Formats: sequence, C-alpha cells, structure tokens
Amino acid sequence: MTSIEKRVKKLGLVLPDPSTPGGNYSSCNSRGNLVSVAIQFPIKNEEYLYQGKLGADLDTEAGYQAMRLCGLNVLAQINKYFELEHIEGLNHVDIFYRSTDDWDDAPKVANGASDLFVEVLGEKGHHSRAIIGVHALPRQFSVGLAVTLTLRRRIPWIFA
Repeated sequence: MTSIEKRVKKLGLVLPDPSTPGGNYSSCNSRGNLVSVAIQFPIKNEEYLYQGKLGADLDTEAGYQAMRLCGLNVLAQINKYFELEHIEGLNHVDIFYRSTDDWDDAPKVANGASDLFVEVLGEKGHHSRAIIGVHALPRQFSVGLAVTLTLRRRIPWIFA
C-alpha cells in the first residue's frame, strides 16, 4: 500500500469505482507528464447522487459533500490509470455548479474538492481553480469537476 493510499484509509475514505465515460471521450488524457481528467460527477459506484439545484433541492453542505465525491472520483481515475504516487502536483481545477439565482455559496461548495485534495495529497494538492455557474449539467447533477495535474515522470500518451 502506497503512502497516499494509507492516508486515504487513515482519513476513513474509500475511492469509488471509476465511472466510465458517458460519450466519445477519454476519462484521462496525458501528454508527457501533463494529465487532464475529464469532468467527474457525484457518482458512487454507478449510482447518481446529489441531483438538482443548489439553493432549491440541495443546501450548501450537500453541495460540499457532492464536490468532495467528485474529488474522490478524480482520485479514482488517476489511481486507475497512473497511480496516485506518481502525482507531482495538481495544477488547476474547474468547478461547475447549478443553482437558483439567489444562491451564492459556490466557493464553500468548491472547497469540498479543494479541502479533499489537500487532505489526501498534502502540498501536492494545492491548485488554482475556476468556479463556473451553469444552466444545466448531465443527469441533473448539481456539480461537476475537471482537473489538470502533473506527474513526476513523463509517460506515453494514454487515452483512457
């Protein structure tokens, strides 16, 4: 068991089974030592969770937990194709959310992923981020998360 896997276990977390793409794209794409992880939604072992709009169907705490689950799904994708130990650092995260017009706690929800990445990866988990409100997400999900990261070593192209 790697040190990051030990930290995941110590935190009482379990990486979900990586979901499969819902269309003609790859879950992870690498060029050299840069990796892009396609948008991940709050899916746990093929079950759709946290559907609806923040501020109507879900409160801010539920949004935080939904984004945390998206972060776990990102880590599951990375672990499946590259192994978590090969992460040099996260670069940037794009956070997408659906909400009512008067709901304004997106940074708190975004912290669900940001906090998780720092808890699991330490300094390697620090990143820049963008928070983007959208009209719709697939399957009525409330949030979604896409990530770019750097690996410690150059690897062949992978389209997973």
